[in-house]
Amino acid sequence: MCLLAIMFMIANTSAQTRVIAHRGFWKTQGSAQNSITSLLKADSIGCYGSEFDVWLTKDNGLVVSHDGIIQGHKVEESTLKELTGLWLANGECVPSLKELLETAKRKTSLKLVLEAHSKPEREIKAVEEIVSMIKKMGLEPRMIYITFSSHALKELIRQAPTSTPVYYLKGDLSPQQLKELGSAGPDYHFSEFYRYTDWIESCHALGLKVNVWTVNKKEDMQYFWDKVDFITTDEPLGLLKDIMKVK
Repeated sequence: MCLLAIMFMIANTSAQTRVIAHRGFWKTQGSAQNSITSLLKADSIGCYGSEFDVWLTKDNGLVVSHDGIIQGHKVEESTLKELTGLWLANGECVPSLKELLETAKRKTSLKLVLEAHSKPEREIKAVEEIVSMIKKMGLEPRMIYITFSSHALKELIRQAPTSTPVYYLKGDLSPQQLKELGSAGPDYHFSEFYRYTDWIESCHALGLKVNVWTVNKKEDMQYFWDKVDFITTDEPLGLLKDIMKVK
């Protein structure tokens, strides 16, 4: 089936379950994880959102990278200029958060799923810089925040607008605990929901939404489809082919 038809299928899937491209749609020609191209390609196939990772640099800049070390450069000990002068696998420069957001604002309609990273002692500053930049760029309605840190979770809930959802990644808090903290819900590895089989139902009963990561196998996609609100995957097209029977 042609790309246009696949885009239509993604845009018109279940009102409940939405597809989020993990680190963008990078498993395709000319793309790379956490690149501007991966963001654009996620939008081009109609994904609901694109997930990406953000770190605070030595000079309080914000850079897009999953790892805390880029080509031997420790992110939190390097300047933004140094890091954005490095190259990704597809030949792009490592993007700053501002560059990625400017592209997202001008060229996409995606939800922007920002995973915040930082050393514990810099988490408050990192959250301040992130929330401030999002506000200045007028992107608050399109943001979703996620984090593995319970401290950063609380800071994001405190500093972000109440309308901006903040999800927790680590998997060590129950639905009730997340509700009490003011989190929008769990964004847990799929294994946690196989372990605690009542958590999805409990979350929905509490008014929370549920995301699962990183769901790449057909059997896991089939299990979670129509049960959860979001599926984060490295295989957004594969998910649609398997679940929606796109040929």
